[in-house]
Amino acid sequence: MPNRQFDQRCQDLINSLSDSGQLKPFYNITSPMRPIVTIEGRGEVLVLCANNYLGLADHPEVIEAGIQGLRDYGAGTASVRFICGTLSCHRALERRIAEFIGTESALTYVSCWNANEATFPTLVGPEDAIMSDELNHASIIDGLRLMAKSVTKKVYRHSDLEHLEQCLRETSGAKCRWVVTDGVFSMEGDVAKLPEIVKLCKAYDAMLIVDDSHGVGVLGETGKGTHEHFDLLGQVDVFTGTLGKALGGAAGGYVAASAPAIQVLEQRARPSLFSNALPATVAYSASKAIEILQNDPSIVKRLHHNVAYMRQGFAKLGFDCAPSPTAIIPIMIGDEAEAIKKSKRLFELGVMVIGFGFPVVPKGEARLRVQVSAALTDEHMDRALDAFSKL
Repeated sequence: MPNRQFDQRCQDLINSLSDSGQLKPFYNITSPMRPIVTIEGRGEVLVLCANNYLGLADHPEVIEAGIQGLRDYGAGTASVRFICGTLSCHRALERRIAEFIGTESALTYVSCWNANEATFPTLVGPEDAIMSDELNHASIIDGLRLMAKSVTKKVYRHSDLEHLEQCLRETSGAKCRWVVTDGVFSMEGDVAKLPEIVKLCKAYDAMLIVDDSHGVGVLGETGKGTHEHFDLLGQVDVFTGTLGKALGGAAGGYVAASAPAIQVLEQRARPSLFSNALPATVAYSASKAIEILQNDPSIVKRLHHNVAYMRQGFAKLGFDCAPSPTAIIPIMIGDEAEAIKKSKRLFELGVMVIGFGFPVVPKGEARLRVQVSAALTDEHMDRALDAFSKL
């Protein structure tokens, strides 16, 4: 039986969002993800909002690898891994991830959200303390909420090292201290102050976790991520990351860490024990994407070129974009309705850029988020900048 009160509550919220200009549009894409996609009812548009940082989502070898995975293993494991769900392609992918990131071992999940939900309640003990940057991704925040109530949790101001050190001092009685940060902050486009954070973790004997979902494939000379960007290979205890952005663009996440940490996750993490394994198609395609990146780091150089090109173009147009080496360029608007309005105008001009507002970002901090891909040509970028010049 439908609950009329609940239905009305939902409808009232939708009406309120629509009336205030804050209702988010959802577009139906009828083509593969690439720089130019086809939108149902609109035709072709230039995409500047995808996480397809290296342009590998429709790479022919990545596609063929996924098809081969389907042929070899079918649609999926139909089980969790400890029962009957671990395939040789899972182990092969995990070895490749560990080798690429620079850790002893790795474990894959169906998403990085899943990986973060596994990491914190499993590895952080009940007498521990954990310090989290206030702008960390929502999956980290939700993962922290799943920890034991006895864990001391502190949120430090964004990239504020003095506040982080204060939190470390205040938790001197904890059995083990942890610091968790995004490598690249997804809404700000800035990079964690990793050298200073590593120094603090060493000084206070704290473990360091980095979610490098927007850093891997993007930062560093060979795309290893934030730790390579700062020449800190081997200095981070635990990485979480995604296969759904630069590394193939399909789905899936991972934890990369020491062999004992990964074994504990295999044995005790609820997402590991109660969720099906990654589909073989994704295991194959993601492994191929990493292989392509390892064999041809020039695609990372192309991405870095495109990032610089777009940032210089925005500066010439008078947009105030904070300097950063990352592929995320936020253009601050402030008002959510205005950000959505500008996003719709860009869409009319044939460029797909999404306006972000509450609850994705704090109230009053709405923005347009531009995301750059190595697959963009100079012609694509000039076309995008021309559209922005008309805003």
